[in-house]
Amino acid sequence: MTDQAYMLMAMEEAKKAEVLGEVPIGAVIVHQDQVIATSFNLREKLQTTQSHAEMLAIDKANQVIGSWRLEDCVLYVTLEPCPMCAGAILQSRIPKVVYGAKDPKAGCAGSLLNLLDDERFNHQVDVVPGVLEAECGQMLTDFFRSLRQKKKEQKNK
Repeated sequence: MTDQAYMLMAMEEAKKAEVLGEVPIGAVIVHQDQVIATSFNLREKLQTTQSHAEMLAIDKANQVIGSWRLEDCVLYVTLEPCPMCAGAILQSRIPKVVYGAKDPKAGCAGSLLNLLDDERFNHQVDVVPGVLEAECGQMLTDFFRSLRQKKKEQKNK
């Protein structure tokens, strides 16, 4: 399958988050051309800081592989990883990350900084940005626009 096909799968995961009122971010981890983990953002539902789509998918992949090392995996995520997720990606030894939309406020795979390519770490990650960027970005834009509209309507009541 192509990067675009896997990103479409991550977008389907993001839609599951949106149904729950979560920020629509989805992740898919592929190992040797097989999807081994999928997840979506669950921070509000679980009320835990680390419940980002990437973190949950990494945990699932660790269980499937039976190791903390995900050396032959590719992570697909609809939004550029934040510092916490970038750290987990480095620690899990994922060699490649493909993401959709850039995150100018928290992105650590090239937007604010690139933790994933910093040679001071003992592991670097190949980053492929902008796969289905417009579609991933539009999903987030629509979500936050709707959220602002709902808050405005509640305030006016």
